[in-house]
Amino acid sequence: MNKLRVWHIPQVGHNATLYVPVESAEEGKKVMDILACYDLFQLENRIKPDYCNASGLQVFNEEEKEWEDWILETEDNYFDNVDEYFEEDEKIQAFDKELFGQLKRK
Repeated sequence: MNKLRVWHIPQVGHNATLYVPVESAEEGKKVMDILACYDLFQLENRIKPDYCNASGLQVFNEEEKEWEDWILETEDNYFDNVDEYFEEDEKIQAFDKELFGQLKRK
């Protein structure tokens, strides 16, 4: 099993990065979406005045002993973006709809 983690920078330009271990790409997608929604929630509720965030999914390369960006190759496709990979996943889309549906700006 691959070791996975989400990285999240709540304000691009600062060196502060949060790392969240996850069990799967699906869990990683959900964590990234939760963090993004939380940043938007804080903006909408005037908790922070502005932000420019970034997130991604990484996998640990056991041979190189370092974290690398997540990619997935299938017979028919190549994915280096978790959002694209889950674009057609009804379960994830329903999760996102419920999560982001709480925001004032939809």
